[in-house]
Amino acid sequence: MRIIDRINLLRNLMQFENIDALLILGTDPHLSEYVPIAWRSVEWISGFTGSYGKIVITKDKAMLWTDSRYYIQAEEQLKDTGIVMMKDRHPDTISIDNWLIMELKSENLVAIDGQTISYSEISKLKIKLGAKGIDLIINKDLVSQIWKNRPLLHQRPIEDYPLQFDGQSRSEKLAVIRKRLTEFEVDATLICQLDDLAWSTNLRGSDIKYIPCFTGFGYIDHNQFILFINKGNISKELTEILNSEGIQIMDYNSLFMVLEKILPTSIFLDPERTNSIIYGFYSGRTKIVEGIAIPTSLKSIKNKVEIAGMRAAHRRDGVAMINFLYWINKQTGDEILTEISISKKLRDFRSEQKYFIGESFSPIVGFGPHGAIVHYSATAETNATIKGNGILLFDSGGQYLDGTTDITRTIAFGKVNSTQKNDFTLVLKGMINLAKAKFPVGTKGYSLDVLARIALWNSGLNYGHGTGHGVGHYLSVHEGPMSIRSEFNNEPIRSGQILSNEPGLYRKDKYGIRIENVILCQNEINSTSEPFLCFETLTLCPIDRNLIKRELLNSEELNWINNYHKKVLRIMKPFLKPEVQKWLIIQCAPL
Repeated sequence: MRIIDRINLLRNLMQFENIDALLILGTDPHLSEYVPIAWRSVEWISGFTGSYGKIVITKDKAMLWTDSRYYIQAEEQLKDTGIVMMKDRHPDTISIDNWLIMELKSENLVAIDGQTISYSEISKLKIKLGAKGIDLIINKDLVSQIWKNRPLLHQRPIEDYPLQFDGQSRSEKLAVIRKRLTEFEVDATLICQLDDLAWSTNLRGSDIKYIPCFTGFGYIDHNQFILFINKGNISKELTEILNSEGIQIMDYNSLFMVLEKILPTSIFLDPERTNSIIYGFYSGRTKIVEGIAIPTSLKSIKNKVEIAGMRAAHRRDGVAMINFLYWINKQTGDEILTEISISKKLRDFRSEQKYFIGESFSPIVGFGPHGAIVHYSATAETNATIKGNGILLFDSGGQYLDGTTDITRTIAFGKVNSTQKNDFTLVLKGMINLAKAKFPVGTKGYSLDVLARIALWNSGLNYGHGTGHGVGHYLSVHEGPMSIRSEFNNEPIRSGQILSNEPGLYRKDKYGIRIENVILCQNEINSTSEPFLCFETLTLCPIDRNLIKRELLNSEELNWINNYHKKVLRIMKPFLKPEVQKWLIIQCAPL
């Protein structure tokens, strides 16, 4: 069925139910960034495959909002669909709510599947639409009515996560969560996000590609812990273990029926991470205390075992990356290299490493103009051959039992010009500037973001994505609640949190540049007055010296890159074959 035919079927349903605008969000009841195929409504209705997209359909218009990571991709994928791409978070683009207000009239009706939108977001939308007299209903899933043979949720096993990698038992985590309930003076909480649930239970699954999570909810009060999952996904032996530890197993689809019977006097909910249907279930029936989900805050600060595991995982990932770079460097031209073949080769090198489970996200491998597409994903139709002069950007990561990695490198093929070197070095300056930052306890990520951008800004350049996201420990490669980006986020960067450091620069139809390392926030031991924090770079992989314009680096930046390469060589050399060691010595030589 063509995209336009699917949209027309939706319009027929909308007309039958007197709906003037339908809002479709590309997420699931857990508000996940990456979702099982069964919940990819935006992708099915539009053909757009990015992880962030929101669609509005009216009787005569279809619009998709996405952010700067996907502008170019969306333009290509939406061709001939009748759907217009809107640049979300762009100063010249009208927001979805304002667009609806402009397009609709008083007493018009907007519909949405409330399972796919947070209470916080739906509340803001209700206020804005209500000011113009526009009604909003949140229990309409029209897509399911036309999506024939819609895939079912995965039937994949849930596994116990070994304590040797986690460092904190289920009972210890449950005790900490209950302590927080006491501190917040509430009776219970509901865990809605999948990585929060995996962390809280020390369980892992594979319901979502790249992220070792399982589909479920968790209800915790001072007396019980109820885990709502597909019972067919868990073994009898593991069920017995969980039962012995005070965790009851209930069927995923029985959530509301069970919650109805155990309605607490008060409950702690995260309005940003709880879908509007669940929040509405409690609203007006029990006292709701709002805040960041308790497991979200707890899991962001890694314990000693997790930090040690992340360091070890990055060492092994560094071995894979260095072997991969050496392999590329030794290509004679006899073998045809493409974006897809390079991606597969990098996965092969990672698969040789201990504890490797799989990739942590879909690899981004873009040569030349494709590198300017921030979240580009090569297909059989777009797969570029890597030859001649150009710049290759590859952003990838691994899931290891003891940690999650995320790294981007940009390397030169053939000759590069002065402008390319200049751009690369400005990005490098930003990455270095953030990596060597020292800042007071309590500093927010948006205050640090400028450090990565100032060299670019001084040259009239910028990038549209964030600079840093949290990285989970054998969980989601994108983790909150903290971030380093220009948008306001009230959560400070705390000691023990692990984030990415990834400034970039993208010249449409020419090339893209991004350099990404993973950094650990820790206490600054040389602070003499108030407590300060700093970053330790965990990623261990050389940065392409062929793209660095040395004269643009000041003495501190030059010292940083030389010391970084010295560290890479010292730590990684013993794990490499002699021929790779020789190559690495040259790559890590002082500039």
